[in-house]
Amino acid sequence: MSTVQRTGVDDETRTKRTFEYAPGVVDRDDPLHGELLELNMGPQHPATHGVLRIQVLLDGENMVKVEPDVGYLHRGKEKTCESLGWRKFFVHTDRLDYLQPLMNNCAYALALEQLGGIQVPERGQTIRVLLMELSRIMAHLIYLGTTSIDLGAVTMFFFTFSEREKIYALLDAYTGHRMNNTYIRIGGVYADVEEHAEREIRAWLAQFPRKIDEFETMLTGNRIWYDRNRNVGILTPQMCKDWSLTGPNLRASGVEWDLRKQQPYSGYEHYEFEVPVGTIGDCYDRYAVRIEEMRQSVRLAEQALDRLARTRGAEFLADDRRYVLPPKSTVHTSMEELIHQFKIVTDMSLPKGEAYHAVEASKGELGFFVASDGTSHPLRCHIRAPGLMNVQAIPVLAEGRLFSDMVSIIGSLDFVMGEVDR
Repeated sequence: MSTVQRTGVDDETRTKRTFEYAPGVVDRDDPLHGELLELNMGPQHPATHGVLRIQVLLDGENMVKVEPDVGYLHRGKEKTCESLGWRKFFVHTDRLDYLQPLMNNCAYALALEQLGGIQVPERGQTIRVLLMELSRIMAHLIYLGTTSIDLGAVTMFFFTFSEREKIYALLDAYTGHRMNNTYIRIGGVYADVEEHAEREIRAWLAQFPRKIDEFETMLTGNRIWYDRNRNVGILTPQMCKDWSLTGPNLRASGVEWDLRKQQPYSGYEHYEFEVPVGTIGDCYDRYAVRIEEMRQSVRLAEQALDRLARTRGAEFLADDRRYVLPPKSTVHTSMEELIHQFKIVTDMSLPKGEAYHAVEASKGELGFFVASDGTSHPLRCHIRAPGLMNVQAIPVLAEGRLFSDMVSIIGSLDFVMGEVDR
């Protein structure tokens, strides 16, 4: 565990600002108070980070009552899974948190593999770790760039998107797609990582820590950034527990909980990395935790590349014809393999039972619960989306604060409406 630093921030006040009145109770006879103002923030507001409507009741600049209104983007992904079947839903997981599609693929695949008792080869697990850590960096870059531009640091947005664009190019070189890659398969990954792609990823990882230093030069010592984030939106460990907050939001409150450490999957128990935690749990701590998480992701990705170099030529996809498509080269020459492919594509079934598996996504615990009746379609699918938990914490942090703090709070909680309104 490593505690993130709050250099230059005075922490004399660790409780959120309070006002003379209780939220929602205003003395109407007081000449200083006029009528309360009902204001809609969104659903098209750029600072809501998606199609989210927030109903705010204002007493001057003070937020008396806040109520998030979700559902504008609802697409019924869980019912889509139940109607499409096990395999065909993979492409739809990309569209949940579309800033980290490969991590969504992994979470869904792990749930199906748990249900079917499928063992993923070591090289396949290593490739997954590499892709998940690149995805984590991509998602945190979006958080950093969009939150910065919301608070006026426009240059920062271009800095972070420049680096994200480079990761797009790397993923394109490996998967053939910039985003919505759908490259994870039951039992492993679609294809091995070629040596030239490994070299390009390693070269990018080598220079990225210097970019993080630049980000911190822009923000960590910035007086405006301090004042807009410090002691704003404080989450205590108990509040995180009450509202089911996980991921960076929980760790910023000082709780060392990371599924990669506490409930390892995909071989994470064999990697060395630190879990950054905060001290106060405000917007600034959440920023500092995500900055350090990007550094740790670089460390993890480099270890994954070292492992790939040692296992070159090994299997990256399970050899189980009940669930894994045979190689195309054999399908064209073997009737038995052609039958296997036909059965998997049209009528792949998983054993009867239930399974839940979660991964440490960029926004918290992303889990898939699936129930099977032994047929080719799930009896039930439910997605534990961390973004939904993050949204429900907005009123807790916003009520009683100035309206200008809303932008900082929304950005620091970090959510994508694609997985909230799934």
